[in-house]
Amino acid sequence: MSGSVLYDVPGPRAVVRNRILGVVTVLVVAALFGWVIWRFAATGQFSAEKWEIFGYTQIWVLIGQGVLNTLSAFAVAAVGAIILGFVLSLGRMSEHAWLRVPVGWIVEVLRAIPVLVFMMLLYYGLPIAGIKMSPYWAVVISLIAYNGSVLAEVIRAGVESLPRGQSEAGYAIGLRKTGVMQLILLPQAIRAMLPVIIAQLVVTLKDTALGFIITYHELLYVIKLLGSNAVYHSPLIPAAIVGGSIYVAMCLALSYVAYLVEKRTRRSPKVVTLDDGGGEPTTATETIAAQRGLGKYDAQGF
Repeated sequence: MSGSVLYDVPGPRAVVRNRILGVVTVLVVAALFGWVIWRFAATGQFSAEKWEIFGYTQIWVLIGQGVLNTLSAFAVAAVGAIILGFVLSLGRMSEHAWLRVPVGWIVEVLRAIPVLVFMMLLYYGLPIAGIKMSPYWAVVISLIAYNGSVLAEVIRAGVESLPRGQSEAGYAIGLRKTGVMQLILLPQAIRAMLPVIIAQLVVTLKDTALGFIITYHELLYVIKLLGSNAVYHSPLIPAAIVGGSIYVAMCLALSYVAYLVEKRTRRSPKVVTLDDGGGEPTTATETIAAQRGLGKYDAQGF
């Protein structure tokens, strides 16, 4: 019954039609993939001379250094973006217009500037003003500014999507706005928005590849360097396959870490419903009320 609430159950003809469309789609995708593989083979992209460069230890040391540089920039940018996102989101939700309006403009401006333009302004533009910045910090600061502004809107949307009764119940048991935000709203909003936050962090990881344009020696810079090596017959496609596989592996690892974090937050007493001992679930607000010696109806504001 619950599965047919939003749409009609397909009849026999619809089921056959959907199956045919599914089979045709799979065949088309498989054909395109096979055609790409055939073209690679026909142009000698799988030949030994094209892959010879990856048989040297020093090449893998160079690739490993590029991966470390990528992860180094990502780690600092991710932490900085999360911190900036929280700060900006709190400013956006402030009751004071003198703080809320300027922070709102800052968020909109940072979101509007493309990451690559930001990097080029920091690396090529600041020296004109007498400020020299290394490629590493140009990449990191640009990623923090852009992704932090995006995360600010994500967190703000998550908090404002919660029922108003959550905050009203918090005020009813004597909590201030800081306590309501810290103990009731943010834990629930973060758990709800965690998939979006992790998706934005994956974007941050991939955007580190833009650093090769300002000569930051990350993974894409190394792959481009190897792919344009004429001594080894310019193995651009093999280098792209190797580099793309490493990027996919890093993104999958980040997604797995996000899965573990999400799984752990579901068990956290700060963000999940608890059992009051009598078989009835209690919300986060009622748990705080119990710790303060208030009853369930006091927590609900009655």
